[in-house]
Amino acid sequence: MTELLLPRHVENRILFIRGCRVMLDADLAEVYGATTKRLNEQVKRNRARFPPRYMFQLTSREKSEVVANCDHLAKLKFSPVLPFAFTEHGAIMLASVLNSKTAIKASIAVVDAFVRLRELLSTHKDLARELKELEKKYDAQFRVVFDAIRELMEKPATKLLRIKGFKPD
Repeated sequence: MTELLLPRHVENRILFIRGCRVMLDADLAEVYGATTKRLNEQVKRNRARFPPRYMFQLTSREKSEVVANCDHLAKLKFSPVLPFAFTEHGAIMLASVLNSKTAIKASIAVVDAFVRLRELLSTHKDLARELKELEKKYDAQFRVVFDAIRELMEKPATKLLRIKGFKPD
């Protein structure tokens, strides 16, 4: 299996857009060993397999933000086409419409990457719950320790890049 198909490589391509974890058509095409054009042709031919909960097209504003924040997507900057974003289920469905050995192998890496992210999020929630239980059991002398751990667990504030001509929501 090439580095391209390792779950770690795929994990780095999963974005959070409109409250969903998604991968863009250009990244999935690379993972599945197809061109973005061919991938999108197959999606259009099999549109019934891709309901809105599996796939959506980015707005021009979303595209601009993704291009500004993801160096590997710089090639999309001057493309007139708005990319498609695929949820986990949409990414898996792509393997069936592309129907190649590479697509089948790659779909396993994609599934593994989404599952790993889900597990990491679950572990984080379990840790927070256990910390609360420990805090209830021990007295105030450990409060400083608990506060420090909680601070480390908090998500870092994501900084939105300002793009000239765009007003933040």
